[in-house]
Amino acid sequence: MDLLPIEKRRAILNMLVEGSSMRATARVQGVELNTVAKLLTQAAQACLAAHDTHVRQVRARFVQCDEIWSFCYAKHKNVATAKAAPSVAGDVWTWTALDRDTKLILAWAVGDRSLATARQFMQDLAGRIIDCEQIATDCHDAYEEAILDAFGPAMPYVRMLKYIEGNQPKILRSETVSGRPDRRRSSTSHVERHNLTIRMGNRRFARRTNAFSKRVERHRMALALFLFHYNFLRIHQSLSVTPAMEAGLTDHVWEWDDVLSLVDARRQNGRPKKFEKV
Repeated sequence: MDLLPIEKRRAILNMLVEGSSMRATARVQGVELNTVAKLLTQAAQACLAAHDTHVRQVRARFVQCDEIWSFCYAKHKNVATAKAAPSVAGDVWTWTALDRDTKLILAWAVGDRSLATARQFMQDLAGRIIDCEQIATDCHDAYEEAILDAFGPAMPYVRMLKYIEGNQPKILRSETVSGRPDRRRSSTSHVERHNLTIRMGNRRFARRTNAFSKRVERHRMALALFLFHYNFLRIHQSLSVTPAMEAGLTDHVWEWDDVLSLVDARRQNGRPKKFEKV
């Protein structure tokens, strides 16, 4: 990968965030699969560090949270009979927090749907935002305790109670859990729409294929790259700028060269080069 021209590295990263699998990317770009894997890992690590640095002190008035399902190695119901299934095989949930106004992904986490993961996710979110007027979630029970622990009982928090009509979720009513939220502005529709963005742009979330993740850490790296691209490199159609620009975190649209410069800087500073082979 060190010998790849920058144009090739740009093209590989761009394919990975536009719905191509690692194997398809390797075939199209004429490189080894492990070359794609190594570049993905190094770029994702740089994106994780950049997100942690830049997404701080964000003025997010209306925060919406949700979880999106996927799986690693095998679906939960098939793990018991799967051949050589690792200990982390089974359902994997991606938790996301989105600012309704700027469409910025404020925080995200990969794990199960437990209270422990919810707490970790909410503690991370609490360290990144200011001036939050209310938080909205679905009715998953883990949210309530996690939000109260991270933000306190004064935080306006409302959850949306839903039912299924056909294959589509419908809002039944909203329920105030704490504080005094504005029920007229209570919704999780924006973050739920972003779930579609994740599925469309990340091959690992495609249903009825063999493109699902085989390792949780590789799943996390793919999301780190995709979500940083969404925040800083991709112009949002309804905003005409990137979410990071709308939130005042940067004054320009980032390019892949900016990400690759972070990768090269980390390598020059002697950061770990470890990655898992496919």
